[in-house]
Amino acid sequence: MMPTVETLYRFPVKGFSPERLDHVVLEPGRPVAGDRIYAVENGPSGFDPTAPAFQPKMKFLCLMKNARLARLSTTLDPETHEWRIESAVGGMTAGLAAPEGRAAAEAWLSDFMDDELRGPLRVLSAPGHSFSDVGKPFISLINLASVAALSLIIGRTVDPLRFRANVNLTGWPPFAELDLVGREAQLGEARVTIVKRTRRCVATNVDPATAERDMAIPATLQQEFDHMDCGVYAEVTVGGRVAPGDQLKLL
Repeated sequence: MMPTVETLYRFPVKGFSPERLDHVVLEPGRPVAGDRIYAVENGPSGFDPTAPAFQPKMKFLCLMKNARLARLSTTLDPETHEWRIESAVGGMTAGLAAPEGRAAAEAWLSDFMDDELRGPLRVLSAPGHSFSDVGKPFISLINLASVAALSLIIGRTVDPLRFRANVNLTGWPPFAELDLVGREAQLGEARVTIVKRTRRCVATNVDPATAERDMAIPATLQQEFDHMDCGVYAEVTVGGRVAPGDQLKLL
């Protein structure tokens, strides 16, 4: 059975909640449009918007260090860049395209983060830059059968959103994706090359609904499979539209 796209997501602000998409239009050598186009610096990171370059995720607010971020539900308007935050303790709306909007978001998040602040918060962006964990303009894919296999091992349902992938796929055997590095594939109307396994960090231990660190996913992967990989990264080589129900066909 050829794998099929189940769901599509982007994560407009690094470390914050996902937005489900009804389709994407992929471009060669680019990530999903609007994915991780903002990040929130937690103390000076060294990021230069005039010469944007990869910085480790620990320099920003991220689930790996800041599980409380999962308590926030956020959306970003792709046209106006108005960012809405909602939570049980209140929320805010601010336009991240303007300095005053960024300042408002930074002030609200500073109160919310409390003792997890390492320095001033600063909303960052740069034209064309994506704050990827690997520093490359890839898209990320997760095999839902791999997630289901982890659920059986752990004895509880593992939410695929813990893995923060752009493309969730059904129809592969568990962990079959890990053996496909270097393979080309047709994904909907686009074409991709699978370039890298995704090594998992402790961000996956955070429940995206409760913000509790209630699992040990990297440790479980290491114990059961002698690695901490789940999912893969792919590079878009030919652009095109992708939607749920589209197939991934190995070439």
